[in-house]
Amino acid sequence: MIEKELIEFIAQFEYDPAGFVKAMYPWGEGELENKWPQKWQLELMEELATSMRDDPCRLIRNAISSGHGIGKSAVVAWLIEWAMYTRADTRVVVTANTDTQLRTKTWPELGKWHRLNIASEMFVYTATSMYSVVEGHDKNWRADAIPWSKSNPAAFAGLHNQGNRILLIFDEASEIEDVIWEVAEGAMTDSDTELLWLVFGNPTKNIGRFADCLGKERHRWHTRKIDSRTVEITNKQLLNEWIETYGLESDFVKVRILGEPPSSSELQFIGRNVIEAAQSRSITGKDVEFAPAIIGVDPAWGGKDAAVIYLRKGNLSKLLYEEPKSDDNFAFAEKVALFEDKYKAQQVNIDFGYGQGIYSAGKYMGRNWHLVNSSATASKTQYANKRMEMWDRMKQWLINGGCLDELDREIAAELMMPEAYVNDRGQLQLQRKRDMPFSPNRADALALTFGREMKVSTPALDLLKRSRQQGSARNYNPLAKL
Repeated sequence: MIEKELIEFIAQFEYDPAGFVKAMYPWGEGELENKWPQKWQLELMEELATSMRDDPCRLIRNAISSGHGIGKSAVVAWLIEWAMYTRADTRVVVTANTDTQLRTKTWPELGKWHRLNIASEMFVYTATSMYSVVEGHDKNWRADAIPWSKSNPAAFAGLHNQGNRILLIFDEASEIEDVIWEVAEGAMTDSDTELLWLVFGNPTKNIGRFADCLGKERHRWHTRKIDSRTVEITNKQLLNEWIETYGLESDFVKVRILGEPPSSSELQFIGRNVIEAAQSRSITGKDVEFAPAIIGVDPAWGGKDAAVIYLRKGNLSKLLYEEPKSDDNFAFAEKVALFEDKYKAQQVNIDFGYGQGIYSAGKYMGRNWHLVNSSATASKTQYANKRMEMWDRMKQWLINGGCLDELDREIAAELMMPEAYVNDRGQLQLQRKRDMPFSPNRADALALTFGREMKVSTPALDLLKRSRQQGSARNYNPLAKL
């Protein structure tokens, strides 16, 4: 029988996880001798408390990016226990990057702190779950360790607990597939319910949903970056050895110490450093006077894809148009023709996949457009197909001075998304679209501007030489009229 006084004592911490942690474990005694929560852990829990007091019945999202050894697993365990102990019929689901991480690290850490909890008799802890001892509540008042599966993401679809509390935790979140994030978010929709979603991890990738939490989606998340050097319990000697060996700017140190995403993931074809350099450049319209304007068109017929028209002129690029789909071939062809005339484009390249109807409509209008088959044989044997060749040419353009449209916030993520590998024939091959979270339509449209060789006239070459001699880096709005 659980004493009423103990229940009332615990209840006071309903919106105070830091107070719960301080009160429920025997700090300074036994195996917790000379131990106390770290500053960042308390700050995180206090921030969570503030968010809940402001509006408990809204989806509260926290993303914590960190280096190694900071006490992340401990705070995950504390938050699970706080959520379970302080609100009846709370549902908690925890997953991690791998089943091994979940079974051997994340969940056993919960077992350790549950054993130390002064009110541990309130819940039963097992290898995969923790549930209430109150009769009839074991199905609804519980926490479960659930491995995720890309082929079966539905395990997270049933996470509902109307009128109570839901806590969802992703551990080592950088490696959890985007489809799991999507299903989880769709499940966190109960009204009049406390909804808490916390994601933790070393930022091993600079693309994907965890990277988005810390980047383009950070307006939706409370974010926190923990540098391992600032945490008292970390092995400072080892951290300094890593810095001396690899360098402070290395991806190894960024991920494992600073809590920052790498410049490039292991198989990533275009790295973040290349993209950021392209985004930071500014050049004048005069610098590209010599260059022909080329338009790339990537059509789409539904789903999450979008039909995109992109312009490249020398080292400038610009998103011209986007719509959900291009199933009206003549209407879309008219838009392409308008941009062709406006920018006096010397070449229009259309993706062969859904572009044949647009190409035919353009031909009917007397336009000399080109179909580019991404699956066709490349002009050089080092590439698996034409698409790989176009993307490599685009990458070299970015490295050699290409400037990205500063108002196009999506293209950076798309450019960094595909991985590349060497296939069985020894050729460089880009990741297939069906194996990506979504189709990089804007990046593909820009890549299509590299789909055909463009001969530059002698006067244009003279302008190019003068431009290079005079230098091209000046203050300029790349979206101004060319």
